Parts: sequence; C-alpha cells; structure tokens
Amino acid sequence: MLHRMALRMLPSLSLAVMEDSVRKRKRVVMFVPGLVAFAVYRLAKPMLPLAEPLMLLTVSGLVAAAAALSAYRVGRSASWSEIAREDGRRVLSWIAAWIGAVYGIQLSLLVLSLLWLMDYDYLQHPDGPAMMALIISCTAAARDAFEIGHVRKLSLLGRPFCTFPDGAQFREMLRSRGAQVGPWAAAGLAAGAVAAMSGLAMADEHETALAQLLAVTMIGGALALCAYFDGVHASGSWVQALRRTEAAELLKYLWWPGMAFASTYYLVGMGVLLFVGKQPRVSPVSAVLVGALVSAIMALYGYYLGHRRQVEDEQAPQLSEGMLRCPFVMGILGKTVGPTDGAAGEVALGKTGSKG
Repeated sequence: MLHRMALRMLPSLSLAVMEDSVRKRKRVVMFVPGLVAFAVYRLAKPMLPLAEPLMLLTVSGLVAAAAALSAYRVGRSASWSEIAREDGRRVLSWIAAWIGAVYGIQLSLLVLSLLWLMDYDYLQHPDGPAMMALIISCTAAARDAFEIGHVRKLSLLGRPFCTFPDGAQFREMLRSRGAQVGPWAAAGLAAGAVAAMSGLAMADEHETALAQLLAVTMIGGALALCAYFDGVHASGSWVQALRRTEAAELLKYLWWPGMAFASTYYLVGMGVLLFVGKQPRVSPVSAVLVGALVSAIMALYGYYLGHRRQVEDEQAPQLSEGMLRCPFVMGILGKTVGPTDGAAGEVALGKTGSKG
C-alpha cells in the first residue's frame, strides 16, 4: 500500500489527484466498479463456493485486477493501443497484479479480519462479508489505479513528478541508503516483536488479538513518524525537528498514515494466518513475527516518504502557495518553529517560496 501513502503524502502527487475535476471523475470511477463487483457477487454466489476463503480471495483479486486496468485507462484518457505503446507491459502488469489483484486481496483479508475480531464467524455467515470484501477491494483498486493513470497522463504531457508510485524509487533507496534505513528496520523488528507480546495473559483469543493490534498500531505509527522526520532531515537532527513541531500536527501524521496503515497491515497479516493458513487462532509466535514485520515495514515506508519529500523540496524549490497548502503533508512540518532555523530550515520544512 506504499502507492496509497505516496499519492497522499507527496505534494506533487497529492495536488495532481486532488483537483476538483479529477475528484468528480474519481467518484464515478469508484461507483461503477462497485456496482460491477456487486453484480459479480450475485452471479458468482450460486456457482462458486464463496464461503471458502481462498475462493473468495481469488475472485476478489481477479475482479480488482480488471477494475484496476479499466480505471487506469480512464485515468490515462487514452486507447489501449496507445497505453500499450507508451507505458509498456511492465506498467500494465504492475497495475493489474499489484494495484489490482494483490491490493484487492489485502483489502478482502482486512474485512475478514475485522469481522473475526468482532467474533463474527465468516464460515457460518459468509454472504455479507463476501459481498463487502468484493465491493471494498474493487472500488479501492479502481480509485488508486485511476489516480495513478492520471499522474501518468500528466507526466507524459510534460508535468514533472519527482516520484512515480510504482515502488522503483523505494527499492533504489534500500540499495543506496542501506546504512540509513537499516537501523530503522532493525528497530521496527525489535519493537514490533515486543509489542505483539502484549495481551498474551488474556484468556480470550479475540481480546488478545485486539491488544496486540493496538500495541503494534501504536509502535508502527510512532516509528513511521520518527523515520519520516529522519528522511526529511537527512542532513540535520530529526529529533530537534520533531520537538519543534506542534503536538497537534504530530498527532495528525501519527494517525494517518502511521497508525492507520500499521493497523491495516497487521489485520492483513492476521487474515493470512486465519483464512489462508487456516490457523484456528493467532499463535504467540505468529503474532510476534507479524508484529515485527509490520513495524519494520512502517519504519521503512516512513523514511522513504520523508526522503522523497526532501527530494521534492530540493528539486522543486519554486513550489507555489497552492502546493504549500497541500493536505496531509504541509501541516506536519509547516508549523515547525525555531529561532535559529534560518532559510535552510525553511527549505527543509517545505516553506520555500512562501512569504510568511
């Protein structure tokens, strides 16, 4: 789900997909696949054993892949032949496989895990959850694919984007900045493992899982927040920048994307164990492994988003006032105040070009 974070956290991408005309088209793009997913569910219900989790996930992945490709074409505003010529097989495969199928399966697992936490037995009452899983995964995949297609269209028209949300720059960062991101990954593994041990003394398995979810959510969100500041302030002290930022702004980022995606990833991990691995419960060892992995991922993603934010600040210092008001990203660092910051501090905080 790194692409989702990048589309909202990086100013250039967020502004491109949050324009009024784009948002109006996006509502239609999300509504139509939702109806299609509902129709697919009604048709598949009497023919396929959707009460079997693996079958449901397979159908969900296929429907989400088709929705992602269709929505990407709408976002690109081009014919399939033109898209194939300009984008190539790699981009289309990534849209179908990752933004569509994998993302759709993850969201379906998220739905099933949330219901399991509420002590809802999917195997006994599969109809409602199956329909929810199909519709939610399909609409979300269509939304993100449409936004990526729109960004791709703008880039071909000459609008510069420092980051394209396909994960290539994330992999490059892991290769080139291993010394910087390695300690964050290690901290995530250790802290997430410890957090997942919470609630083990509880007798009820659902209460235990809920306690583990809350603990990993807090740890993963906090690590993502700190790593983000380190990525933005690679040449300075991220701790000082963190202290200078208002608590209200820190809480905004801690909640989204930090805690929101940490909880999402942990629920998806639970879904893999319960519905793919068919474990009767989340064992302590499994919880520790999932918690460690989720926290490490959030730390790496946080650093990456901060690093790409720094790249945008350096490569596009002429950002407009509209860019500086970008939601999700400007508030967190825009209110950092320090008596000795100077002009260099304003650049690092994304205030270049502002008059205030």
